Amino acid sequence: MRRGITATALAATLALAATACGSDGGAGGDSSGGSGGELSGTVTWWDTSTVGSEDKVFEKLAEGFTKKHPKVKVEYVNVPFGDAQNKFKNAAQAGSGAPDVIRSEVAWTPEFADLGYLAPLDGTPALKDGGDFLPQAAASTKYHDKTYAVPQVIDSMGIFYNKKILKEAGVEVPGTVDELKAVSKKIKEKTGRTGLYLRGDDAYWFLPFLYGEGGNLVDATSKKVTVDDAAGVRAMTVVKDLVDSGAAKTDATDGWENMQAAFKDGRVAMMINGPWAVADTYGGAQFKDRANLGVAPVPAGSAGQGAPQGGHNLAVYAGSKNLAASYAFTAYMTSAESQARVTEELGLLPTRTSVYARPDVAKNEIVDFFKPVVDKAVERPWIPETGSLFAPLVVEYTKVLTGQTTPEKGARATGDSYRKLLKGWK
Repeated sequence: MRRGITATALAATLALAATACGSDGGAGGDSSGGSGGELSGTVTWWDTSTVGSEDKVFEKLAEGFTKKHPKVKVEYVNVPFGDAQNKFKNAAQAGSGAPDVIRSEVAWTPEFADLGYLAPLDGTPALKDGGDFLPQAAASTKYHDKTYAVPQVIDSMGIFYNKKILKEAGVEVPGTVDELKAVSKKIKEKTGRTGLYLRGDDAYWFLPFLYGEGGNLVDATSKKVTVDDAAGVRAMTVVKDLVDSGAAKTDATDGWENMQAAFKDGRVAMMINGPWAVADTYGGAQFKDRANLGVAPVPAGSAGQGAPQGGHNLAVYAGSKNLAASYAFTAYMTSAESQARVTEELGLLPTRTSVYARPDVAKNEIVDFFKPVVDKAVERPWIPETGSLFAPLVVEYTKVLTGQTTPEKGARATGDSYRKLLKGWK
């Protein structure tokens, strides 16, 4: 289902609003002064990385582009991740205020492309060395056989644990949900701490439990909603039981801040998170000695083990007045050299195969763990509505965790919402 104005209407809007949107490059989207000319003008980049840990690294990296192209000004804007998707859509639809380049979560890319807001990148400098990208990373950049983004980082989720707390409790890292409950009980008995922080305000953290029970949100191939099948109900039951049993604590709001604070201060022994959380976690009192942080695969459910494939792409706005510089900036930020630096400083996983062969990347302990996890991660359906599937799910997920509804009713209500969103799906 398409949302917003049509691509034809958008093109007309962009043409009329050419002086109000994008950046200050030359007319017709060419800021190079002609073929082979020197790049100039401004590239506005919306970065959605975490403030206080990731943002400074990405901003500094972006500054390096101006050293290569001194006539180009990069206007760096950090936009909160939770606001960026709708903010970009609103600006693009209005034809005013959209950036030249946006750091797009992988699930946003097909939606933005479907709405006509992204420039196709096939045959442009943005896709330099395109064959070097991991196939699963490149998959999220495609829509209707065209490429609309370039993979910047790829990720998945694991269980972070405090080695000292587990040692004090005399337990090992849990490999299954049943073991997680048993380990959490011993941690509570021996140390007084809670075993796991289970984030309750973001349904992305529910996916490892859904996959562990053999479920998924939808089956895009058969156009069937599956979140409310038996596996979905089991997954809702599992997370509810973790909270009710005392194995986990949760909050319905401010989940990220509460989770990070509780783990960094040692009030909980474990949390589920991804590579994006490593830099911030090292800033906690419990992890001044970085060796105290352990990472392991998410606990398996009754049907298997899996975590969602995530990551971020860089996409170029179709209405940019500085396409030439925007393509070059996108290529620079996703180059092997830039990705290696991001891995070194933040522990985020590269999307280029060649970067994993570099000695400094190969010996990175976070990459060493998360690369095998990413290789086995569950791909989300690359359909325009993927990013919209979480809004109805998080409502019911939070209600289940806080006892406002049952797992059966929560799963059913989510499925009903999906069928309204996905017209014609079973």
